[in-house]
Amino acid sequence: MTEKIKGIAASAGIAIAKTFILRNPDLSFERKTVSDKESEKKKLNDALEVSKKELTEIKETAERELGKDKAEVFAAHLMFLSDPEFVGAIGSKIDDEGISAESALQDVSTFFIQTFESMKDNAYMRERAADVRDVSKRLLAHLLGVSFTTPASITEQTVIIAEDLTPSDTAQLNRKYVKGFATDIGGRTSHSAIMSRSMEIPAVVGTKTVMSQAKDGEIAIVDGLKGEVILNPTEEEIEEYKSKAAAFKEQQEEWKKLVHEATKTKDGAHVILGANIGNPGDVTGVVNNGGEAVGLYRTEFLYMGRDQLPTEDEQFDAYKEVLEKMEGKPVVIRTLDIGGDKKLKYLPLPHEMNPFLGFRAIRLCLERQDIFRTQLRALLRASVFGKLRIMFPMIATINELREAKKILFEEKDKLVAAGTEVSDEIQVGMMMEIPAAAVLADRFAKEADFFSIGTNDLIQYTMAADRMNEHVSYLYQPVNPSILRLVSNIIDAAHKEGHWAGMCGEMAGDSTAIPVLLALGLDEFSMSATSILPARSQLLRLSKEELSKHKEAFLNMDTAEEVLDYVKTKMN
Repeated sequence: MTEKIKGIAASAGIAIAKTFILRNPDLSFERKTVSDKESEKKKLNDALEVSKKELTEIKETAERELGKDKAEVFAAHLMFLSDPEFVGAIGSKIDDEGISAESALQDVSTFFIQTFESMKDNAYMRERAADVRDVSKRLLAHLLGVSFTTPASITEQTVIIAEDLTPSDTAQLNRKYVKGFATDIGGRTSHSAIMSRSMEIPAVVGTKTVMSQAKDGEIAIVDGLKGEVILNPTEEEIEEYKSKAAAFKEQQEEWKKLVHEATKTKDGAHVILGANIGNPGDVTGVVNNGGEAVGLYRTEFLYMGRDQLPTEDEQFDAYKEVLEKMEGKPVVIRTLDIGGDKKLKYLPLPHEMNPFLGFRAIRLCLERQDIFRTQLRALLRASVFGKLRIMFPMIATINELREAKKILFEEKDKLVAAGTEVSDEIQVGMMMEIPAAAVLADRFAKEADFFSIGTNDLIQYTMAADRMNEHVSYLYQPVNPSILRLVSNIIDAAHKEGHWAGMCGEMAGDSTAIPVLLALGLDEFSMSATSILPARSQLLRLSKEELSKHKEAFLNMDTAEEVLDYVKTKMN
């Protein structure tokens, strides 16, 4: 019998194949005491070494296939397997209590997971619980000698059905065989959703019940366009969706024809479509998808997965490479945004109840000027190799912006005095991600050359809702009129001073939000590289002048639902 299950459209496309249900292995065991403690510790060390070898291989594959930033999660997993607090605690349990290695691992991992999950207001720590769970499962399987199925073992075309896909699961997806996937949990901003879009694998997440309803080996359809999974479809439905898949493929081929086109609206207005990147290797995807700019280069990935701070020359080489590869197109490079959900093992930070609202980004850089000045020097030296735009993150006050600019100009003067060439055409701007700054945008616009709106944080800070918390995820509403008023205020303030305003959050690539943002006057849309061509195709069909007439209507609506309904009925 055919069953249709609704979920969240996480990655566009349609997949039709037999299901492969990715079940958790049976890792049950009998708790016991041991007499030979040294033997148990050797067993633990052997399992640790095998796990490290596997994770290193997964990390290298992820770096090669997905880029360094997507692979950083495995650097964190490897750190756990070498963390004396984690591994040392397991060894101590064996010594002190005389229990088996698997019993000790279970006790320690349970303690870590429960501790992290109890921090309800701390998204970073809750994510660490998922990391411990993933690492511990792998380690326990090796301790028990249990082989477990991974996506890497799939050798025929399938649709994966799972409760969720862990980072290590997702990194092992082979696009030749995995045609799509559907999960019980997750949202558009979950790790598996972001990875699926990067890999261009159709995905539906957050179905709640697909794992319990699906049967192994039955035909399933994953509709990543509508957010629907069809189990055991009829022959007519299979043919219907084959036609839809073919039509979508044709659409993709049409989009490819736009690679070298400028992004112009139906009435000839030009907007910039850029991409967000995490490392120089990502620029290839930007160029291949017709990106007109790098709208956000997240430099923190230069600092992660290593044992010490990157040198000035290492940073210079990375920035120079990106600027040269973009061949004179604008490159917005964000200064270091460490803290919150991104930690460095060699840079101890104070324990905070809520690190997302704590000592991070520009706040850390203004305190640790040795780190900040090194990065600024590298950026300034690289500026002569392209069109550089420097952007400061997490700015809340005018004084923070002024202090950051003061340090930048001090380093520029030093370099020039020493005979180092520095471009005189560097734009200096800021992320607009804190509501306080958005409200005061007219004052900031007198001090900054441009604004880039970071909607992921702006939305959750404005709505006081952690976007990764499933209980309040309904409040993550990009087109809520309160958000639109802040966005409009930012854009208007920039334009009044003759500056441009861009957006580098998930909202910029959302096909529903694009007409609204064009109506508000957004100049630059920066998104994942694979979203550029669909966005360009959509913008070609929209008239900026006509849409601008709807601006006041959007700003005076009461709910996000009203805005969405208005877009669907009046703008399609």
